[in-house]
Amino acid sequence: MPETRYARSGDVNIAFQVVGEGPDDLVYIPGWISNIEIMWEDPPMAAFLERLASFTRLIIFDKRGTGMSDRVPSQHLPTLEVRMDDLRAVMDVVGSESASLLGHSEGGNMAILFAATHPQRVDRLILVGSYAKRVWSEDYPWAPTPDTREDEVAELEEHWGEPGTMMELAPSRFDDPTFRGWMSRYARLGATPKDAVTLLRMNTQIDTRSVLPSISVPTLCIYKTADRDVNVEEGRWIVSVIPGAKLVEIGSRDHWIAGEGAEEVLDAIELFVTGHPPSRQPTRVLTTVLFTDIVGSTDTAQALGDSEWRGLLGRHREMVRTEIARFKGQEVVTTGDGFLARFDGPARAVRAARSIANGAVALGLEIRAGVHTGEVELVGDDIAGIAVHLGARIAGLGSPGEVLVSRTVRDLVAGSGLVFDDRGQHQLKGISEPWQVFAVVADSPGDLAGGAQVNSQALA
Repeated sequence: MPETRYARSGDVNIAFQVVGEGPDDLVYIPGWISNIEIMWEDPPMAAFLERLASFTRLIIFDKRGTGMSDRVPSQHLPTLEVRMDDLRAVMDVVGSESASLLGHSEGGNMAILFAATHPQRVDRLILVGSYAKRVWSEDYPWAPTPDTREDEVAELEEHWGEPGTMMELAPSRFDDPTFRGWMSRYARLGATPKDAVTLLRMNTQIDTRSVLPSISVPTLCIYKTADRDVNVEEGRWIVSVIPGAKLVEIGSRDHWIAGEGAEEVLDAIELFVTGHPPSRQPTRVLTTVLFTDIVGSTDTAQALGDSEWRGLLGRHREMVRTEIARFKGQEVVTTGDGFLARFDGPARAVRAARSIANGAVALGLEIRAGVHTGEVELVGDDIAGIAVHLGARIAGLGSPGEVLVSRTVRDLVAGSGLVFDDRGQHQLKGISEPWQVFAVVADSPGDLAGGAQVNSQALA
């Protein structure tokens, strides 16, 4: 995590961080609430910030009243004008004479006002999912109605910090319990319940429509076409009013800046700031892939019913993630009841698979798992290549409770104490040559002799 420092704005301390050494400064102005330290604890959000810092000197700060910055009395929460003073104080401390401003959601309003008021200090203005007005009127029909806004306030007052109050911002990650827990913590450490509600009420009064025609700096507006919080039509109208503004639309439903569509958002920002399209040279690395899936999940779900199955599936996912982390792996993707993870060592991947299999039994479930080591392409947070297909095909051969590995894995873990049973050559779908497959039967010869925890059906 980058070092958090403080800038003095009047008698208030504003927390900020500086990351990267790019030729251009870029100031990220978060939305409604923020916490610049908790941001880094969510891997996709950290990756988003790291990508920005790869081509800029990135400056992040918490507005007064939120996150790591000084709290202020609820009756004296800052206006946009005061928050502009805070931004200027941060830029002065880090020696930034001018910078591109990246304003997300409510942060866009302050960026709009700053760009129009201090164009000599703004190289470019970038708005992502931002709005000009936050309550409905006949000439601005995309904003929430006053009644809807009051309902939102009442919901927050009663349930601040609970997962459901924030998850509408990132529906693509709603089923991820780790993200739900992180988002709840981000909210609680971003603002107190009273401050969150007061800030929401204050945001309802914001109206920067009259400022938009005064913006003279190059402007890029990025909007997600299925955003549930800010209507894309709102963005199209804003672009039509700002002189020379460019519009990029992205097919996504997440308002959260590091949610679905984050790579496309970053690509557009990098092109706008640097004038060059982002490099797309794939990175190839040797890695060990692990695939797992629950055997008979459809039948189990039907037997338990939707509610019980969701609870059981949630416990299974939590267990799998714990084991992946324990063996220093990295979750790549979760689909339904299956996981794809990658490890920097094959023995760790095999032992993680065995622990997951044992953990599934404790939950009344059975999994099958496949492990293969090979070269993959890193594509953002995802991986691709023949090695990935091989791992999936090997997993598909498994019986309930089995961990199957390729010959490559068996050869690489020689001396590790892992014991294997040869399951012969298999012609795998989509793979031209047959592959020899082995089942993991013990973690040492002694375990096998002593009756280690191995599924009896797998050894039959």
